[in-house]
Amino acid sequence: MLYTVKEVSSLSGVTVKTLHHYHKIGLLPPSAVSEAGYRLYGMKELERLQHILFYRELDFPLKEIARLLKEDPERHSILAQQEELLLLRKQRLETIIQTLRQSMASMEKGETMNSKDMFNGFENAQEWEEALEEQNRHLKEAYGYDMLDSAEIDAQSMNEQALEAAAFMNRMAEALRTGIKHSDAEIQRLIRDHLHFMNKHGHTVTAADFAAQTRFFLGDDFHLRMLEGQQTGLAYYLSAAAESYAAAEHE
Repeated sequence: MLYTVKEVSSLSGVTVKTLHHYHKIGLLPPSAVSEAGYRLYGMKELERLQHILFYRELDFPLKEIARLLKEDPERHSILAQQEELLLLRKQRLETIIQTLRQSMASMEKGETMNSKDMFNGFENAQEWEEALEEQNRHLKEAYGYDMLDSAEIDAQSMNEQALEAAAFMNRMAEALRTGIKHSDAEIQRLIRDHLHFMNKHGHTVTAADFAAQTRFFLGDDFHLRMLEGQQTGLAYYLSAAAESYAAAEHE
């Protein structure tokens, strides 16, 4: 039995335009073309399309899919490999979902989540881009600034910096809850160590820069909600502490 491109589109959910593109680049040629010019697909083509869709679900680029299918390996071996890859993806997504649920539960209880648990599941640059998408969209819409533009994300470095930042904010939130003054020597040490870490990892940030950044957080609804969502008053406490540190450094 042969299927028209519209029928294949209906069966698979792939648009006619995409099927035409797959034909054009040689990824999925039809079994035959009728005298009227209609593309016709048989079971072999449907199976190949299924493989393509499994690989696309795994974010494989089309050129790589074409290479993998070029040797025409045995169908069962392809499916077995794709099952293994999809199971790994499922496991990673389940880890991310669990991290999300733990974050929500911690917020609902008014607790601070363990910094080591905050970024479970974020393993590569693409996942980091997706994690930063909402914040980046806000910055572009509100200020015309794209923090991901031409930036090459180093996932390992991002994980290290995120863990340090989370640990810093957790300690600041804890200091606020326990009533430690923002000008206390312990708080000043926390800020000094935080800035030292940032500068060591390629971010040139002075005490004055950090104070200016915390003032920006106070005036920006997105970042203000993010900080206040962790601990009520944290944005204001952080800004006051940064101002005290900058003043002490200026003396």
